[in-house]
Amino acid sequence: MRVLIGGGSGFIGQSLSQLLKRRGHKVTIISRQGGEHKITWADISKKGLPPCDSVVNLAGENVMNPMRRWTQQFKQEVIASRIETTCTLKQAISQSQSPPHSWVVLTGVGYYPSSQTLVYSEYSPGGDADFLSRLVRDWEDAAELPLKDGKPVTQLVKLRTGLVLGRNGGALPAMLWPFRLGLGGIVGSGKQPLPWIHIDDLCRLLCKAIEQEECVGGILNAVSPSSITDTNADFTRALSKALGRPAMLFTPAFAVKLLLGNDRAPMLLEGPRVAPQRTLQSGFSFLYPDLDAALAQLLS
Repeated sequence: MRVLIGGGSGFIGQSLSQLLKRRGHKVTIISRQGGEHKITWADISKKGLPPCDSVVNLAGENVMNPMRRWTQQFKQEVIASRIETTCTLKQAISQSQSPPHSWVVLTGVGYYPSSQTLVYSEYSPGGDADFLSRLVRDWEDAAELPLKDGKPVTQLVKLRTGLVLGRNGGALPAMLWPFRLGLGGIVGSGKQPLPWIHIDDLCRLLCKAIEQEECVGGILNAVSPSSITDTNADFTRALSKALGRPAMLFTPAFAVKLLLGNDRAPMLLEGPRVAPQRTLQSGFSFLYPDLDAALAQLLS
């Protein structure tokens, strides 16, 4: 198969590309700069899609980028990096004479309202009380394709992911040094839910959506089964155990708010309980369904 990946140069994109190539697929990456096996976003806007069987969009500015202040300009960059790239690909798919069979968009579990008690599945309604939930709602709306004879010409799959754990990117590498120094600990109350997924399971789930001729359209929660009950405190315990280091310190909520601001702090201090109900119903089997197994593999 020929797979076109927007944002393919990032942490998730690189891992997905490697897996697809091992499975015998041809991968083309969309990036700001062209190159071998790459095309630019400008190329897509002007020329449309190259021949491909599946289109995946992983593009998006890191909301928790520690080098960027939470200004109105940065918010707009976060929005544009997701919605504008999604709209560009949707338009190209809509105008293609030979549309791909699958259109896969990676969004986030920020779609669901924060709760320590309620459990949200793919069938649950989303929230609109904060920046992140509104962003994901608008992002997913932007991915919707026009219908032809009452049916989509391309199957749309939306994967809502939580914290992605991997050796070579994402949040985990930045967490390791304070824990290795014995400076790790709980953030806020520690009771906030922490939906997560191992990078290998995420890429396998993306491959499932890409490869299946009759792919599972609609929403798939890309989170581990144990995410239903895992909290920040559970993650702290599991990482401390995997590293063999104590984690006695904690970061109070007021310090997080001072550091990140009132708009961004809830992304660390709150969260939804998320179940991969439809993902499991699709027949997908997780290699790393619990934190201890995932962290042991990543830190081995």
